[in-house]
Amino acid sequence: MTATVVVTRPQPQADDWVVRLRALGQAACALPLMRIERSAAFDADVACTWAVLAQHRLVMFVSPNAVLAFFAARPAGLRWPEATLAGATGPGTVAALRSQGVDVASIVAPPMDAATFDAEALWTHALAQRDWARQSVLVVRGEDGRDWLADTLGRAGASVACLAAYRRGPPLWLGALDEALARVVAQPAQHIWLFSSSQCISHLLAVDALADAARRTAVLEVPVLATHPRIADTARRGGFRQVVPVAPDPVAVVQAAACWR
Repeated sequence: MTATVVVTRPQPQADDWVVRLRALGQAACALPLMRIERSAAFDADVACTWAVLAQHRLVMFVSPNAVLAFFAARPAGLRWPEATLAGATGPGTVAALRSQGVDVASIVAPPMDAATFDAEALWTHALAQRDWARQSVLVVRGEDGRDWLADTLGRAGASVACLAAYRRGPPLWLGALDEALARVVAQPAQHIWLFSSSQCISHLLAVDALADAARRTAVLEVPVLATHPRIADTARRGGFRQVVPVAPDPVAVVQAAACWR
């Protein structure tokens, strides 16, 4: 029997990944382990930023969630300014920007064959060669996040600000999520975790249902595909026994999942 890949990304990305994996013949289900929350205060700050967006040489988006939250609060009639670059850390964020109408010529991102997709790769492949002296940069992210790229651009002479467009929270363990977790616990050998965030791992291991030793052991027996080495390290520290890094690409996930069929 083909193992089912359990997609833990927040919605709507989880359902999108399930559709793409199934189209490749891979059994998949969604078990979102992160909830993305916007607020009136976040939306007001984003709307104000759109009014002066052209003042920034670069707006860097840390994830597809950052793109969706930023564009959801866009005032009517405003377009992406031609002279402003849109930074993306990986192909998912690039796809999110394209879906919102940002021209490919305005997007800077690591190449598709990059070893990793993160802020370091974005800097190395797309930003380090540019002159950032006296340039204005905005980093769109959640309420908290890594400061590595902001610090690096600052040392290169840029004036960098961060904008919180949403907050990350744990899932609400109700209905479908409880049922999905119960299926994983009942048949750990028939599932594969797909983790794209260390926070998702933390949210999973903190759930009350896993206070039971047998259920926790079952969850930790499920193989893990992790889309970044840092996420893989988090999974290993959390007690998962089989952890394999994989590119954040459905084809790569299907190929890696074949190891456990």
